[in-house]
Amino acid sequence: MFIVQRERGYLDPPGVQYLADRLQLRVTDIWEVATFYSMLHLKPVGKYHIQICKTLSCKIMGEGKITEHVCNKLGIKPGETTPDGKFTVSLVECLGSCGTAPMFQLNFDYHENLTPEKVDQILDSLP
Repeated sequence: MFIVQRERGYLDPPGVQYLADRLQLRVTDIWEVATFYSMLHLKPVGKYHIQICKTLSCKIMGEGKITEHVCNKLGIKPGETTPDGKFTVSLVECLGSCGTAPMFQLNFDYHENLTPEKVDQILDSLP
């Protein structure tokens, strides 16, 4: 699934059909897995995918403030992509970093103990 996603940008119906044929599985088997994991994308995402953890530990430790700050800085809402295609923001279930909340995953890198200032440093450092 990652290979198809890397090549096509996301898991689209033709890519899922290819996987089902290649792996001799039902198309629904592929979709069941793809819809479960937040690292698999069912629509195009930006160059930088910011996945903000929204579950209890992060929520208690300030996820709302971080989400608001990220979205205000980028001018989009969760689930949206910036017009230039550079950033997508998603709210996701637990990313397993409860002891360092609040946190987000930027592509495949974790950023923990977030503050608005730390978010600015991270986002401003991206090319």
